[in-house]
Amino acid sequence: MERITHTQVVYAMSRENVPVAEVASGSDVCFETCDCFSDQIASEQATFTALDWGRINPATGPVYVKDAQPGDLLRVEIKRITPRSKQAVMVTAPGLGVIGDQLQQPQIRIVPLEADHALLPGGVRWPLKPMIGVIGVAPAGEPVPCGTPDAHGGNMDCKIITEGCVLWLPVNVSGALFALGDLHAAMGDGEVSVCGLEIPGEVVVNLQVIKQRQLPTPMVTTADTIYTLASALTLDEAAQLATRNMAQFVADNSELTLADAINLLSITGDLQICQVVDPLKTCRFSLPRSVAAQLNIQLD
Repeated sequence: MERITHTQVVYAMSRENVPVAEVASGSDVCFETCDCFSDQIASEQATFTALDWGRINPATGPVYVKDAQPGDLLRVEIKRITPRSKQAVMVTAPGLGVIGDQLQQPQIRIVPLEADHALLPGGVRWPLKPMIGVIGVAPAGEPVPCGTPDAHGGNMDCKIITEGCVLWLPVNVSGALFALGDLHAAMGDGEVSVCGLEIPGEVVVNLQVIKQRQLPTPMVTTADTIYTLASALTLDEAAQLATRNMAQFVADNSELTLADAINLLSITGDLQICQVVDPLKTCRFSLPRSVAAQLNIQLD
């Protein structure tokens, strides 16, 4: 299995990035990752103003996937996520997150991780559910900073992207140029402070090129749910796009009209927030597989 070390990172997803490895479609690849601060914070005594903000949200890679060409899909199965630290990092600061306007000074918190729980302030114990914040491919046009989500993936901060899920991404350039990073030991929808439990770690994925299939990417599938993901400048726009993509997906893959698909989603689907703190906001729309099965919709 190919291993990509945490020293091989990019800070923007770009067609100009030089691939650090080349793998065949169907290969497993192990990515070592830094935390979102490039492992700059070791203790609560670290100086917030000394952080190099040019080294935020590194993505390990990119990897060139053979036979991947524009118009194809890249099927990314998340097989394993392993944290590499007994502690996670969080920060708050004026101007950051949803209510950073109420803060007077920055604060760094180191959160201990014990077995399968995080020890949060106030003595709160919270179960760990490691997930991937930044994951995507090179966009077709201008480079996109790893901190920004868009149609190519990127910093979607979607807590559904965890072990056992499958992420479907567009191939925009030859080889796809896939990269990932920004692991969280746990995160709530919204990521309202601008952080999850930021950790370094390892991720094993399977990368497979899918030919002759059209999907409203990015999409995620789990054992019981199908999701469309969408990012836009405002939360309203992201919500509308995620819903539109799911409605079109249902109409295109069943005998329902678009009007009937919309009505169906209004009853059986859920519109959910991924994050509201990045340069573009991200929403997801969920459709139960049980509903898709009744419509004879097959995805994987």
